[in-house]
Amino acid sequence: MAPTFTAIGIVTSNLPAALAFYRDLGIDIPAEADQAPHAEADLPGGLRLMWDPLDTIHSFDPDFAPAKGDGRISLAFACADPAEVDSTYARMVEAGHVGHKEPWDAPWGQRYAALHDPDGNGVDLFAALPTT
Repeated sequence: MAPTFTAIGIVTSNLPAALAFYRDLGIDIPAEADQAPHAEADLPGGLRLMWDPLDTIHSFDPDFAPAKGDGRISLAFACADPAEVDSTYARMVEAGHVGHKEPWDAPWGQRYAALHDPDGNGVDLFAALPTT
């Protein structure tokens, strides 16, 4: 028997900022998560997305040090169509979030864009390009 993959955990240096970012992306995060030392949200398909501030991690692992630099984790969000990639990217940047790469037509047949969450994790937006 093998373990079952059920959640993705993100360690954050600023829990309120992280929750605001992912709420702006449309993740339904319960309001009580703002006051907790740990936050989670149920995702479609039965997965959960979880956030733990550094203080929580240090409470049981005092020597924990977050990875440095970009590329620690990247999450991808499917959009309904290329226009939604563009509008979501614009909305997130207008809300003050960090845009990393403006929308472009990728050679693999998708409209693609990249953001960074408040901790520098990659967040990609994508949708299939129409075929001709």
